[in-house]
Amino acid sequence: MPGKLYLIPTPLDTSRPLDYSQPEEVGRIIARLRHYVVEELRSARRFISSCHRGVVIDDLSFSVLNEHTRAEEIESMLAPVDAGFDLGLMSEAGVPGVADPGAELVAVAHRRGIEVVPLVGASSIIMSLMASGLTGQTFTFNGYLPVKDDARRSAIVRMERMAVTEGYTQIFIEAPYRNDKLLAVLLKTLAPTTKLTVARNITSPEESIKTDTVAGWRKKSTPLIGKVPTIFLIGR
Repeated sequence: MPGKLYLIPTPLDTSRPLDYSQPEEVGRIIARLRHYVVEELRSARRFISSCHRGVVIDDLSFSVLNEHTRAEEIESMLAPVDAGFDLGLMSEAGVPGVADPGAELVAVAHRRGIEVVPLVGASSIIMSLMASGLTGQTFTFNGYLPVKDDARRSAIVRMERMAVTEGYTQIFIEAPYRNDKLLAVLLKTLAPTTKLTVARNITSPEESIKTDTVAGWRKKSTPLIGKVPTIFLIGR
């Protein structure tokens, strides 16, 4: 009988106790799993150890699935499931399969009829939407915006049109070292009445989630985000 694929959430911030953002069930699953597919090996091993479930890390098997993994390698990562063992999938931070290369493994599992079990945990994308005050009825996650200036501005204009005319809240992210540059471009490009949410360091003690119109943001004294995990949202 084949095993199951468990989608295991990992903390967005490691400065708080694990029970701040994860239910007990996640720890119970980790206590019995022996096979994992992970985005980053070091952080996965550290997280499993931090659960204090008596697991001997050297007894576990790990496969790494990240942006450099070739498509033809993914199928073999399900070998433990074929052998009857349950398999855990971990993102580097947050929930697997959402803005995460693990989605490719989940897709293969579905094609092969393997049971996929998502576990409860923190998602910065959903938590930022919850706290934004923007509509959660219709929304789009856009991932990273283009790096080149012209393409980036075009993407921002397109997203604003979707947000204002069709009511789809637009959610997107940036590499932390480009946060402040992106905020400057947003404040220059968006209309004054468009709403902008900046959600920083979600679940950490330094968490900050603020929504205002672009006009309101412009009145603030040159807001700086810094090189921290940040989610941006625009809406009406």
